[in-house]
Amino acid sequence: MAKTYDVLIIGSGASGGMAANILTGRGASCVMLEAGPQVDFQRERGYKNVYELPYRGFGKPGKLEHVFQANEFNANQWVDEQQVPYTHPAGEPFNWVRVRMIGGKSNFWARMSFRLSDYEFKAKDHDGYGENWPISLADLAPFYSRVEGIFRVTGRKEGLPQLPDGNFVEDESPDSETVQLFAAAAKAHGIPTTKIRRALGTGQLASSWNLLLPDAVNSGNLTLVTNAVVRRLTVDKNTGKVNGALFHDRHSGREMEVRAKAVVLGASCLESTRILLNSGIANSSGVLGHYLHDQFYMSSSVAAVVPEARDGKTRIFGSGYIPRFRNLHTKEKNFIRGYALDFSFGGTPDAKYFGSWGEQLEKDLASVRGAGFGCTSMGEVLPRYENFVAASKTVKDAWGIPVLDIHCKYGENEINMAKDAVDTIAEVCRTAKFEVLNRNDKMYPPGYSIHELGTCRMGDDPKKSVLNKWNQSHDIKNLFVVDGSSFVTGGSQNPTMTILALSMRASEYLADQMKAGSI
Repeated sequence: MAKTYDVLIIGSGASGGMAANILTGRGASCVMLEAGPQVDFQRERGYKNVYELPYRGFGKPGKLEHVFQANEFNANQWVDEQQVPYTHPAGEPFNWVRVRMIGGKSNFWARMSFRLSDYEFKAKDHDGYGENWPISLADLAPFYSRVEGIFRVTGRKEGLPQLPDGNFVEDESPDSETVQLFAAAAKAHGIPTTKIRRALGTGQLASSWNLLLPDAVNSGNLTLVTNAVVRRLTVDKNTGKVNGALFHDRHSGREMEVRAKAVVLGASCLESTRILLNSGIANSSGVLGHYLHDQFYMSSSVAAVVPEARDGKTRIFGSGYIPRFRNLHTKEKNFIRGYALDFSFGGTPDAKYFGSWGEQLEKDLASVRGAGFGCTSMGEVLPRYENFVAASKTVKDAWGIPVLDIHCKYGENEINMAKDAVDTIAEVCRTAKFEVLNRNDKMYPPGYSIHELGTCRMGDDPKKSVLNKWNQSHDIKNLFVVDGSSFVTGGSQNPTMTILALSMRASEYLADQMKAGSI
């Protein structure tokens, strides 16, 4: 590609899409490299019967070994692990769930939309562990508000310091009687409940694909290159600045080059880190790739039955969210930080919770049909130096690019937190007079939440961090990393709103610096 652009953006998901939206709106000529194709969801999504699928819905063995969310119906939306593998130590699995297409994972996220609080931004001040972010909630709040407006986040303002209110489409729907009963039981234990905060978006999606990229494309300032698999960034030997990237056409394998005055990495946490590691740059601190963390997840943490709804006597429904409530004003004995839960009513408990078979099992299930309570626990994972990724010295992907070797496991803090979550919610259920059928404190492997964070962390000290408070490389001033890799801590909240707000803030700073001639 002969033209030199103002900005090269790598990745088209939440972070890359926001960067393109802001920078093109400020007049910058941008080129975006996306490793996957453009997808027309209306035309290309279809319906098939199970018997029409080669593997009857289970999928080709080995293709998506670590993607527990995958089946044969949705298999083509995930990255093929045989084409783009990764490695991890035996007995220490990591579920790296990836999407390569325009819009990235923002096409498929659960839309849970939360702000971080200063319990996360200034976590070290609160409990002494790790490092603070170089920014506070006050720094990011104006950008959160703008992002929430774009994505049309619905919620209820509660005034909870650990779950800051936002620019909401007010959710004025009343809680069901069953939700009110559960909320009263939780309150008796000092536990708050609220509505789930979720992005409404427009139409079927709340993604970069439909909310951010259209304006960038319509500006005339964005050149979008699909099926472009980035090998590494290139560096000007005279200035030490990045000046573009080498990439492969996904289909032909042909290697090409693109040039730009600045580079914005938004390829997702681990992919952006992989590109930097394979480029051999931006790591004078030695922490690039380290401090990998996410949120641990436990689905069906507690399964229960609402007695009044047995045998169809009454219909129950409703859902809600429990924000972090541990280690705010008091300190737990065996873990720091906290967890959150979402809960719902009206399902039917799984047959595995009953010790019966055949006709008796059918009767048992019929009795509890629509009478169930279920919840998912989401806990903060501590950022640890020993949880890290590195470029593999032996394994390469289909284009000959070194893959990631991922080393990550949960520790005692997460294990103790998970047990507390299950014990506590089971007790709340008993207070509400629910019948507890099952408790599950077994966490999914790291990565399952699809919220990987922290491997290119920001900070004020260049010896301890890769980026400064503007998501700008300490080492290379025209290099910005705007995805989840920049996080210092992750809390228990879905990180998407924070990623979008950080990318918006960093992109406006980059535009200002370019206008001033500083970059």
